[in-house]
Amino acid sequence: MTYQWHDLVGNLGVLLILGCYFFAQTGRVDINRPIYSLLNGAGALLILVSLIHNFNLSSFVIEIAWLTISGYGLLRWYRKRAN
Repeated sequence: MTYQWHDLVGNLGVLLILGCYFFAQTGRVDINRPIYSLLNGAGALLILVSLIHNFNLSSFVIEIAWLTISGYGLLRWYRKRAN
């Protein structure tokens, strides 16, 4: 197996998602702040880029779900802020 650019992109996505989760669990990031959803969504997008080159249906489904949930979190934050 050779390590290619899309592997790096996917691994950066994994680090973003795991980092967000770790910082949320340690109280360093408030999950109700938009940065949490932004970074999780970015991580999911990066993993999806890597899946274009090495497709895996299960991983694709979970990343689409992660991206959707992150989008919902951002929408919820925006609506709450607008009121």
